[in-house]
Amino acid sequence: MGRVTRRLALRQADLDDATCPVPEEVVAALRHRATVQVALDHRARGVTAERHVFEASFGQDVEWRLGGVEWPEDLHPGVLVTVAWRAARDEVVVRTAALVEPMRVDGVVYFHEYDPKVVTREYTPGPANWAKVLQTVRRLGRVFDDGSAVFPEADLARRSGLGRGSRGTFLLRNAVDQLLREGYVTRVEGSVDATGHPSYPAVDGEEPAEMLLYAPLVEPAPHHDDAHGDAGERREHWVNGFLRKLPPGAHASPRQLTLLQQTVEQQELDATELPPGYTFVKKHHRNG
Repeated sequence: MGRVTRRLALRQADLDDATCPVPEEVVAALRHRATVQVALDHRARGVTAERHVFEASFGQDVEWRLGGVEWPEDLHPGVLVTVAWRAARDEVVVRTAALVEPMRVDGVVYFHEYDPKVVTREYTPGPANWAKVLQTVRRLGRVFDDGSAVFPEADLARRSGLGRGSRGTFLLRNAVDQLLREGYVTRVEGSVDATGHPSYPAVDGEEPAEMLLYAPLVEPAPHHDDAHGDAGERREHWVNGFLRKLPPGAHASPRQLTLLQQTVEQQELDATELPPGYTFVKKHHRNG
């Protein structure tokens, strides 16, 4: 076994616990070792090339992992790393890949290539009720390749921890209203199959269902932006109207088209046509 390479996405637990999954293909070569030499190749903030060489522990929890990995501070959940075993050099090489331009995903700046689906799933909610509902959509919903997710609204009371009793119903309704108002989610018509698995757009023959659709807000970020974006400090602010990409096959509702036209007429946005596969989110006040 001369060289084995595998690409994988980091989870929040990997970053928190300083661990890195190891490809199954190299476990046979390393399983009898307590430590292994690791070379971490990385471009800090996507620019400055760095190489860190260190000894990492090697062991098995649920799966085989390197331990004591010195992850750079500018990495976030979902970042892709290439893990390679070089038998000739007797080392494991872990490498990130810088984006051509940094991207801000829902306020968090990514300088390196990432998996949108993992970014969506690894969402860590704050204490607010709206964050708990958003977590339900992102972690328990159907996630598409671009990171958007849908979840049947009728299932929120059962799966979000809110909605029990009259007070719970009131809190859940307010949380959903806030998410809709602040553009985190939109309400769309989808469907569910016999097992409750959601589809969007709706599939013929399945039961129609009203869905909450989350789509990540992805925008260019200057290199000088804080690596943690707004994730470390949520604050109240106004968000200008913007176009948000939808999953393949989806389209904007007539209401969103009307809102876009009204925004252009009020001179709050330059005249533009809504591209296929996008919806419009109007200017709003956001709490996080």
